Amino acid sequence: MGTGKKRIGILSAGGDCPGINAAIRGVGKTAIVKYGMEVVGIANGFSGLMDMEATHMEEKDLSGIITVGGTILGTSRFKPFKKEEGETENKPQIIKENYDKLGLDALVCIGGNGTQKTANLLAQEGLNVIGIPKTIDNDVYGTDVTFGFDSAVDIATEAIDRLHTTANSHKRVMVIELMGHNAGWITLHSGIAAGGDVILLPELDFDLDNVCNCLMERSKVGKPYSIVVVAEGIEKPKKKSAASYIGRKIQKMTGMETRETILGYIQRGGTPSPQDRILATRYGAHAAELIHRGEYGTMVSLKNDVITSVPLEDVGGKLRLVNPDHYLIDQGRSMGVCFG
Repeated sequence: MGTGKKRIGILSAGGDCPGINAAIRGVGKTAIVKYGMEVVGIANGFSGLMDMEATHMEEKDLSGIITVGGTILGTSRFKPFKKEEGETENKPQIIKENYDKLGLDALVCIGGNGTQKTANLLAQEGLNVIGIPKTIDNDVYGTDVTFGFDSAVDIATEAIDRLHTTANSHKRVMVIELMGHNAGWITLHSGIAAGGDVILLPELDFDLDNVCNCLMERSKVGKPYSIVVVAEGIEKPKKKSAASYIGRKIQKMTGMETRETILGYIQRGGTPSPQDRILATRYGAHAAELIHRGEYGTMVSLKNDVITSVPLEDVGGKLRLVNPDHYLIDQGRSMGVCFG
C-alpha cells in the first residue's frame, strides 16, 4: 500500500438485529476520524471474504445509518470452518489469502456466539481479529450485555402490553412465544416488564400442573385472564412450537379458552433503541482503539458499565444463560409470578 495507514475490514455475520449499523459506524468513523485508518466493508459475513465482496468505505458512507435496523453490509450464517460432505476447497485458507489480497491489517467481526467462535478460529490461523458481540438473545459469553437485546425487549414488551387488552376483553389465557433457543433473557425481561403471570424459560424446569393450577387460582380470585410468556427453547415435543404446545395443554387441562401468538422475527427488525445505539457505538469505537493498540484476538466487552475486552479464546463455544437465582426471578416469585 505504501501509505503507512492501517487498513481494516468490517463484517457482520449470523442473524441480523437492531444496532449493527451503529456498530459499523462506531468502528468506521473512529478508525477514520481519530486514527486515520482505511476501512473496507465486507458483504454478507464470512462468505464475503470467500468471494472478495469488499468495498472501500469513506467517512460519508457511514453517515445516516445509526437509526437504520439490520446491516448495510448484509449478513449470512456461512461457516468457513464447517466442512460439507464432498467439499474439497480449503475455505479458511481462501479467507487468509483474500485477507492478504485486500491488504487488511485487521478484521472486525460483528456477531453472536457462532461469529465469535469463527473469529477465534481465524485468529488462531494468524489473522488479526477483533470481535464485537451482538444478538437479541443476550447470550454471548464474556460480556454483561449485547446490543440488539434492549430493542428486542422493547418490541416484545409492547406486544405483550397489547395482548393484555385482548385477553381482558375476551377473558382468555394468552400465550406469547418469544425468541431464545437456549437463553431466556428476552422472555424474562419482557415478561417481568409487561406483567406476565407465567414465565417459562429454557433454563428452568417447569411442571404444567403447576402452571395450570396457577391459572385456575387466578380465575377463582376474580382474575379472569392471564398472560403466559414462553421462550421458544423450552422443553417440548419435537416439531411443535412452544406456544402451541403450552397453549393446547392449558386449554385441555383447565378448560380455559386459550390463544397463542408467536412474535418471531419481528423481535429482530426495525430501528434500534437509543440504548442499543449507544452500546453499539461504544463497542465499535473501542474495537477501533484495540486495533490502534494492536490488541488482537480479543472481543469487546461490557463489564459493570465499563467497556473493556476479553480474549476470543475465552468466548467461543460458551453461552451466557439465565441463572436460576437471578434477581428478576426472585422478584417475580415474590409478586406471585409462576415460573413453572
